[in-house]
Amino acid sequence: MKNLISLLLFLLAGQVLFAADADPRAKALLDEVKKKYESYKSLSIDFQLIIEVPGEERQIQSGKMIQQGEQYFVQLPDRNIYCDGKALWLYLKEEGEVQINDVDEEEEGILSPRDFLEIYQSDEYEYALTNEFTEKGRKLAQIEFKPKDSGSDIAKLRLTIDRQSKEILQLRTFYKDGTRVGLVLSSLSANEIYPVETFRWKKAYCPDCYVEDLRM
Repeated sequence: MKNLISLLLFLLAGQVLFAADADPRAKALLDEVKKKYESYKSLSIDFQLIIEVPGEERQIQSGKMIQQGEQYFVQLPDRNIYCDGKALWLYLKEEGEVQINDVDEEEEGILSPRDFLEIYQSDEYEYALTNEFTEKGRKLAQIEFKPKDSGSDIAKLRLTIDRQSKEILQLRTFYKDGTRVGLVLSSLSANEIYPVETFRWKKAYCPDCYVEDLRM
């Protein structure tokens, strides 16, 4: 599940950092996308998460994610994540459990939208523009990222971008074991103002939940 959350937060961050060995055409397009998303003060996205595991039934989950500065909220059928920039709440709905952690540098690589993207700054991926096509009147481009580490569980990531709007439409992750995870954005709104309570879990959400506070 951590990989799935990281996938969500990758898009939620609204920014792309670049590896040294980059296709110039891909980098030029990603620069434009990055500029557009960085102009937003806040971002709200409705999405579908499509999970395909060999030998298992395909899963489709609907969710929502909101980011405002260092604060973010991710809603999935089985869990919610709240982060107000200082504390992080993981609400496991079926288990009736909430885990609270500090937001620190060690955890940010997994759960923070901004710092998850440091994988590109660290030169762990190479990428290229691999396909351009028109679908339903829209000009689309696909950029594929491949990890340089041969031991990575990920074979590649495929990002689909609307060339005209410079919006991210889909991100698919292909794992070496045959698992495929797709994140399809269905709607996006920007520059709304959200109260800080949006990014904090409250006891009223689940009065009987077991709360484990792991903050130092």
